[in-house]
Amino acid sequence: MPNSNAKLHSNQRGGREASRRELVSRSLQSAQHCLENQDFGTAYAHYLLVLNLAPELKSTVKETFQFTLFKWAEELDSLARVQDLFNCYEQALELYPNDEVICNSMGEHLFRMGFRDEAAGYFHKAVKLNPDFADAKENFYRVANWLVERWHFIMLNDAKRNLTYLRAIESAVRSGSKSVLDIGTGTGILSMFAKKAGASFVYACELSKTMYELACDVVAANNMEREIKLLHLKSLDIEIPKHIPERVSLVVTETVDAGLFGEGIVESLIHAWEHLLLQPKPKNQDISAGDYGRVIPASATIFGMAVECKEIRRHHRLGMQEVAGVCLSNSVQFFSPTYAAAGSEETVEPYTTEKLSRIPGGYRALTEPCQVMTVDFNDLQELKSLAARKPWKLSLPVTEGGILDAVVVWFVLQLDEEHSLSTSPSEETCWEQAVYPVQGLLDYSVKTGDTVTMEVCCQDCYLKIQKISSLPSECGMDFSDRDDTLSLGNEAELCNALAGLQTSTKQDGSTPVCVLESTEIALLNDTAYHECFKDAMSKVLLSLNPSKDLHSMDVDGHGSGINLQEDQNTSSLGVDPDALYILDVSEGFSILPIIAGKLGPVRAYSSVEKDQHQAALNVIAEANHFPKETLEFWLSHLEEESVVLQRPKSDKLWSIIILDVIETSGLIQQEVMEKAAISRCLLHSGGKIFPQYVLVYGMLVESESLLLESAVQGTEPTLGFNIAPFINQFKVPVRVYLDLSTLPCVPLSKPAELLRLDLMNPLLNSPSREVKVQICKSGQVTAIPFWYHIHLDEDHSLNTSDESSHWKQAAVVLDEPIPVQVGDELVLDVQHHKSNISITVKR
Repeated sequence: MPNSNAKLHSNQRGGREASRRELVSRSLQSAQHCLENQDFGTAYAHYLLVLNLAPELKSTVKETFQFTLFKWAEELDSLARVQDLFNCYEQALELYPNDEVICNSMGEHLFRMGFRDEAAGYFHKAVKLNPDFADAKENFYRVANWLVERWHFIMLNDAKRNLTYLRAIESAVRSGSKSVLDIGTGTGILSMFAKKAGASFVYACELSKTMYELACDVVAANNMEREIKLLHLKSLDIEIPKHIPERVSLVVTETVDAGLFGEGIVESLIHAWEHLLLQPKPKNQDISAGDYGRVIPASATIFGMAVECKEIRRHHRLGMQEVAGVCLSNSVQFFSPTYAAAGSEETVEPYTTEKLSRIPGGYRALTEPCQVMTVDFNDLQELKSLAARKPWKLSLPVTEGGILDAVVVWFVLQLDEEHSLSTSPSEETCWEQAVYPVQGLLDYSVKTGDTVTMEVCCQDCYLKIQKISSLPSECGMDFSDRDDTLSLGNEAELCNALAGLQTSTKQDGSTPVCVLESTEIALLNDTAYHECFKDAMSKVLLSLNPSKDLHSMDVDGHGSGINLQEDQNTSSLGVDPDALYILDVSEGFSILPIIAGKLGPVRAYSSVEKDQHQAALNVIAEANHFPKETLEFWLSHLEEESVVLQRPKSDKLWSIIILDVIETSGLIQQEVMEKAAISRCLLHSGGKIFPQYVLVYGMLVESESLLLESAVQGTEPTLGFNIAPFINQFKVPVRVYLDLSTLPCVPLSKPAELLRLDLMNPLLNSPSREVKVQICKSGQVTAIPFWYHIHLDEDHSLNTSDESSHWKQAAVVLDEPIPVQVGDELVLDVQHHKSNISITVKR
């Protein structure tokens, strides 16, 4: 009998195994059939069944399963079935937990949906699983800049800043402040300072998931995980006793930005005084520090001065009335977002930031530094009154004549009575300065004896400086007996009002206003860029339509050649039947379609998306006497905006397609080579892509600044605390938005051509190249800055490192410096993958 039972069980097992194999086989066939019919959802379900029934097939069906998953995920994404999409990826990762391709794809979906913290985790895991996986590396580098902002590295490398905070915290703790809350802890360094100083209880909060997890790792690595309680919370959400047992005697924070208040320090300290801190020390009473509350920093003093600066000017004001033959004057007023923020009810940052000591072309002070305001962080009533305080007037006497471009602001942070930090442009500091560009005046020139006037207020957690104007010295004001921090008297206010009538731009609604990003205004001011495109487009159009004398063409009808309006009226449709089609798919605001329209019988299509930008281009076109049909907006013709590159009409092809190849940051635009491949199929014979090719140039330099801005340099700047290995996981090999003209560095080689990207002839491209570079100066190679020569054709090119260029530059920062001597030769391995350039030194 036992043998008979065993045989029965064996037959049953054999039957189940045969059934399993049959079901797996049928499911595989069904999955394949569904794939052929592009029924990806059903195919995915079949593969899930197969892999759960037959795990041994994982390696066999892996690639097909990935393909099916990605196609099904695209469908779910387009249908906004977000939860179903994530469920699919979670199922896939249960089956393939160490698959870098699936991890990377999951991260891409998360990033597109705005879940940057979560996306970074998947990108990071993919890179760990396969350090050579280029897609994951590029994705991780891009998201790392969002999650761990680059100033973390600069601040942690600022030993003076770290030591000053340490000394102030030590003094407070040793005087009796034994319970400490660190608001916005970042890496946890201030919390560790407090614990090292002898605090009994240390709590720290951090809102960013990435920074919170990083702080947990840092605190554990420094053996303080049991002594510092980390909270993944905004300080405003901390409750007693839910999160911390009782009120603390000391709050430490560095939630300040270049404009002091921009990271919400006022709001968080009001909440802390009301809910988390012990009561402040009563005046004229001698009690123990542990019995009252206090804040580090204790107070701050804000300073400001008016400056002339060409670089600020060209990013915030249009500097010319005509660009490449297109008249811009009086048609549209262009402003940068800082000007729009002044009158906006929305919470918009009212300033930009610059490190003035490194701004291209430098700056010139037009006034002496003036105290703007002070704030006592240990006075709850003063903090509360900031937001309610009415705007007050401030006046700065002009000490040197020039052009009024901006008011620059910095502060002195008084940590306690003995320790302070300054963010002045004359100091060596990790902080930048806040810049309030001057816009909307008719005359920006000032002379010695004039007065720069402005209104100051604290609103929406920002320091706002607005209504900046100049008061001529002819008003005869005497400044000898007044404090610079006070407003002028009634006579001065009357003069100021009169001057405002003379110098402010009329806002009567008759002239359209267009708000552009500062980079877009810099592009409008880039004369060489527009002239180069104009000449290159003329050359192509003339070659395609030699019967038309394009250079003598004049849309106003005043030129010596063909009158375009008359010529177009000959067509019953009002459009020249031989018109050539031009498509501009540049990023952001571009007047290239209008420049093209001035060159002859063309139909120019712009891809600008914002209604305000389209309205501005229409006004400019009308001001330049364009027929309405000359300029059109391409996206309004498309059913699906993601497929921008299409034929203009079923029977037409493009004569010129303008692609945006280089980001303002100094990197190559994403998917530009893919766009070029599509564009080549949409050109008629003789048509061109602009640019036709791009040459990448670079050189070897020694730059301590780039090292400090890219990674924490060991434990010395962080005063012995082990932070570098953890935050340096988020370092990226490429620094962007650089100005090579002011970058502190020593060139160790001459510029060398590194790579060619040909958009018209892809056969000339190579994904990798070895370049030999001769050393012309001894030193240590720490970085390789690079820039581009953008060739519209053989005769017309643009250099992105030119002083007038609206582009910035980028640099690859080496992991380890390489000592070199004059005459040495280094071999660079240059690789291009999608939009990422990789440059490594071959040893």
